[in-house]
Amino acid sequence: MSQSLQAIAERHDVDDRIFKEEIATQYQPVVLRGYVKHWPAVQLAKTSTEAICGYLTKLDSGSDVDAIMTPPQAKGRIFYDEAMNGFNYLRNRLPVSAIVEQLLRYRQFANPPAVAAQSALIANCLPGFLDDNSLSVLGPEVIPRIWIGNAVTTPAHFDDAHNIACVVSGRRRFTLFPPEQIGNLYIGPLDFAPTGAPISMVALNEPDFEKYPKFREALKAAQAAELEPGDALYIPPLWWHHVESLQACNILVNYWWGGAVGTADSIHSGSDSLMLALVNLKKRAPAYRQAWASIFNHYVFDSGQDLTAHIPPHRHGVLGDMSAEQEQQVRSYLANKLKGP
Repeated sequence: MSQSLQAIAERHDVDDRIFKEEIATQYQPVVLRGYVKHWPAVQLAKTSTEAICGYLTKLDSGSDVDAIMTPPQAKGRIFYDEAMNGFNYLRNRLPVSAIVEQLLRYRQFANPPAVAAQSALIANCLPGFLDDNSLSVLGPEVIPRIWIGNAVTTPAHFDDAHNIACVVSGRRRFTLFPPEQIGNLYIGPLDFAPTGAPISMVALNEPDFEKYPKFREALKAAQAAELEPGDALYIPPLWWHHVESLQACNILVNYWWGGAVGTADSIHSGSDSLMLALVNLKKRAPAYRQAWASIFNHYVFDSGQDLTAHIPPHRHGVLGDMSAEQEQQVRSYLANKLKGP
């Protein structure tokens, strides 16, 4: 793709206060240059591939993690098979040390298969890593994950959580699209996706504009950045992100919080609400759906409305600030209702 994209905004020397007050509150992506350059793992990665791979191998607990392998002809792009009956990779469970060994071996290949360990819980597979490589800005309830692989491309997808992605080794190119570009990204099935989250069907670097003409508009709104070891990227919830790992050994640590993906807050899922709305409303008449759109806008999306000023406080119910117990009562009610007759 030859089109030049807008650069993601950058900040240097970001401390915890700046991140909390000036970055995480703005709902805009920001490159955090040198954010984790002090991590020992980053320093080793800058020394050599062998050094960082040896570090991970030494810390390996032996616990298996999710790993995938795509054939050489896929050029590292995680995607569907030709008939969209499955995916273009093989899935396996291996310890980190075995994946690292594959990366080192495949460096000798001119056209190797793509190998990746995805979203592995660091506390399980690499105990001790977080003793020296962690973020003080987030609490212990935010559970970090590690991603290890060679040249792998993950199509544009979104998470419904805040995300800090920290590059430890290799280079990664991120291309981001605002949430409102969803109609121009040609999103695949919501409930059948090779990455777990719905993905754009467009090959970013070789877009077929005859098949996907609206993607030109998405590119006008796209933002991109290339990250080196020690850099990090803040990705707000629901921003679409296309991720390319560019070298033979790429390691990234990410932190999700405040959403349903990989966090302790998974019960508050907008994705679940979307699925239920599709089941209950999608097939109804257009006028009926539009009427519900007005109701949803009033109660959920219009932040300027005071919904309870005319209601006595003891009758605010679901419109007010519910306790955890009250929320659970509503969930129990819905769960029983969804079981059907």
